[in-house]
Amino acid sequence: MDSSRKRRTSPTIADVAELAGVSRAIASRALSSESRPVSADKRARVLEAADKLGFKPNLLARSLTTKTVNLIAVIVNHIHDFSDLDLFDLLISDIQSIGKQVIFLRVGSVERIEEFLRNGVAYHVDAALVFSDFADAESVRKMFRSDDVLMLNGMHDGSSPSVVPDEATGIAGAVADAASKGVATAALVTGRVSSPVEQQRIANYKAEMAKRGIRLVAELRGDYSYQSGRHVALSPEWPTTDAVFCTSDAMAMGIMDVHRDAFPGNRPERFRLYGFDNLSLTDFEAYPISSIGYDKKTYVGEILRFLATPEQFGNGHAEVTVPTFFVARATS
Repeated sequence: MDSSRKRRTSPTIADVAELAGVSRAIASRALSSESRPVSADKRARVLEAADKLGFKPNLLARSLTTKTVNLIAVIVNHIHDFSDLDLFDLLISDIQSIGKQVIFLRVGSVERIEEFLRNGVAYHVDAALVFSDFADAESVRKMFRSDDVLMLNGMHDGSSPSVVPDEATGIAGAVADAASKGVATAALVTGRVSSPVEQQRIANYKAEMAKRGIRLVAELRGDYSYQSGRHVALSPEWPTTDAVFCTSDAMAMGIMDVHRDAFPGNRPERFRLYGFDNLSLTDFEAYPISSIGYDKKTYVGEILRFLATPEQFGNGHAEVTVPTFFVARATS
């Protein structure tokens, strides 16, 4: 092979091994993301050779022998909420820490799932994490031709397990806080009610309000986003009430910005405001919103446990719950 042709082709593992002065097997072990036996000197030589040649491992070729590609699919409706950023930054970091990479698949509607199946679109991945409430477990298993599917949208079945926050405790704490401060009437600003998680969240709020003697005077629809919170707050249907509970912090932020005059010095004057997600932004003075959260490290830890040992999520362990808690801040 002449030098001009060699420059036009991608370097191979054989090229790396030759430059490093080691066997192909040693070069492969040195470049593996898994802990495999190779001396520090040889590993350093291989890494230096790979860097010099611009060598990139072929994950699909490696999968023929390892049966893995170290890719994890994350299926979402979209990524535009602040809660997405808080969670996914941590999730991607922790997945990468175990030598795997993430690919995102944005669904957006039930029709997209059907389209993917109809057109035979599939990805070669080690596992799929499903956040989208447009995706059911059976469809995802068909799409990826894999049983290693973890449902994070409350829609697990007998073959695909689930990890979800147990929201009842946190919601009970928020409503109890409002009742202790004399709240008699409240509005609830919700997200997409087609979501099973949202349906349960709304049911929990209503049950706790009834238990505490708080009358629900309005139920307003948003989509979890900051923009929808502003839209709701500016609508003619905006009620006069003692408290507003939102099923996302982002919507609560939009409401707070429209009604800043109701929070002089960030303290509630006309109504108390509660969010949901316990976003990192709520720890700062711009949006000190009382909220409901869960330990995201624990939540992501359960996801990582599934990726490492999916067999532990078998029969009898189909649903893993992570407890939630109420965090009181200035707006309540």
